[in-house]
Amino acid sequence: MPGVVMAESGLGKEIPAKLTTQVVVCSIIAAFGGLMFGYDIGISGGVTSMDDFLIKFFPAVYEKKHRAKEDNYCKYDNPYLQLFTSSLYLAAIVASWIASFTCRKMGRKPTIVMASLFFLVGALLNVFAANLIMLIAGRLCLGAGVGFGNQAVPLFISEISPAKYRGALNILFQLLITIGILIANLINYGTSKLHPYGWRVSLGGAAVPALILFFGSLMIVETPVSLIERGKVEEGLKTLKKIRGVENVDREFEEIFQATELAKSKSSFCSVFKKKSRPQLVCGICIMVLQQFTGINVIMFYAPVLFQTMGFGSDAALLSSVVTGLVNAVSTLFAIFTVDIFGRKFLLAEGAVQMIITQCATGAILKLYLKGTNTMPPHFATIVVALVCVFVAGFAWSWGPLGWLISSEIFPLETRNAGYFFAVGSNMLCTFIIAQAFLTMLCHMKWGIFYFFAVWLVVALTFTCAWMPETKGIPIDEMNERVWKKHWYWKKCFKNDKFVREIQTVPVKAEAEEEKTHE
Repeated sequence: MPGVVMAESGLGKEIPAKLTTQVVVCSIIAAFGGLMFGYDIGISGGVTSMDDFLIKFFPAVYEKKHRAKEDNYCKYDNPYLQLFTSSLYLAAIVASWIASFTCRKMGRKPTIVMASLFFLVGALLNVFAANLIMLIAGRLCLGAGVGFGNQAVPLFISEISPAKYRGALNILFQLLITIGILIANLINYGTSKLHPYGWRVSLGGAAVPALILFFGSLMIVETPVSLIERGKVEEGLKTLKKIRGVENVDREFEEIFQATELAKSKSSFCSVFKKKSRPQLVCGICIMVLQQFTGINVIMFYAPVLFQTMGFGSDAALLSSVVTGLVNAVSTLFAIFTVDIFGRKFLLAEGAVQMIITQCATGAILKLYLKGTNTMPPHFATIVVALVCVFVAGFAWSWGPLGWLISSEIFPLETRNAGYFFAVGSNMLCTFIIAQAFLTMLCHMKWGIFYFFAVWLVVALTFTCAWMPETKGIPIDEMNERVWKKHWYWKKCFKNDKFVREIQTVPVKAEAEEEKTHE
């Protein structure tokens, strides 16, 4: 066939690429989208435990909190207080859908810029909030920033990273999330003593990571995939050579070009529901849903509330959440150095087992020692904090970073924007459900809520072992041939699909030359 070569012989061979300084710097800058997300996760739980904040916006919760005989498990059960935390994620779902189009039509870089601007507006609305409506409006703007950032940043990092280092670089996003949570916990610990406006300082601090991301995103490169996808073929080739640090990028360039040509002729949202897209869609959604049903956001959103429930004072509860935040950040560093060595499946399975054990142990201690109106014995409360730290560590080097990593690397270009939207949207929806329902669940299920999440972790472990393939070190555009078509279960979705791919080399070079001539 003229202008076409068979690419089967190239499959399985490593594509030439260096880990360049530009790729590392761009990945770190983009990962500040994770810092925004993490800061909000950490700040909201601490703020909702501050008396000054409750007096101004939720006086009924403040009164219930300080009743002498109020049930330990029901102190904070208020739908409006939960809405303060969860409203962000409703906006994030809508924003992720919009961002799936802006990523394709405008590029990953402009979408990241928009994420920072939305988040900045949300932070300003919250810091100057005079009533609950203004407070929730700020949360919705923050949600739009989170939705745009979570849709664009992991895709951006996965697309500019060499396959060999993609896991470590992509986990920078999760690392910045954990650092954001830690910083938020430290700020909450300090501002809790600033009466009566400490909560404003906490909420206003969200503007800092937004500003860093805004100015940083103006300096990063656009991904070669996005440039070629939008018809800027020559610029895409130059950028690819620049970020790879080698001149011989023909194979990767041709794979990207072929994928973009295929994607142009099809609607991403139509293609994602075809049979051959089912493996990526199912796995992308499932890993994001199961990530939230590990119960991690129970800890991250409501850590101070949870620790106060166990009898810690306000300061001790905030300090305990600082400890868990530190464990979270340090454990994520472990994932960066191990994900491309041990692989995705091993870390997912090990993390699930670790979290199952700690959830069950925590539930057992609460059942025995935390009744409706008593205070848990101090040494058992300390044990629970230690168990929470072990739980957080297991999540931080497994389901936390790998949910975002795997979902961003498994979709081919023709379904990438739509497929990743469904994954991110599922994540945000489940985050909303957990954030909105947890305090009510805690009130009614009490210690049993930890066993509820343990059951979901058993489901996650089963899913990992049976249906999740290993994607370590495999170029994104070779996933179908090297991963899905060889999986014991998912290969049936490709029965009518040819194993050998055709790469259009001559048209690629011709188009690049034509564009160069016009310039």
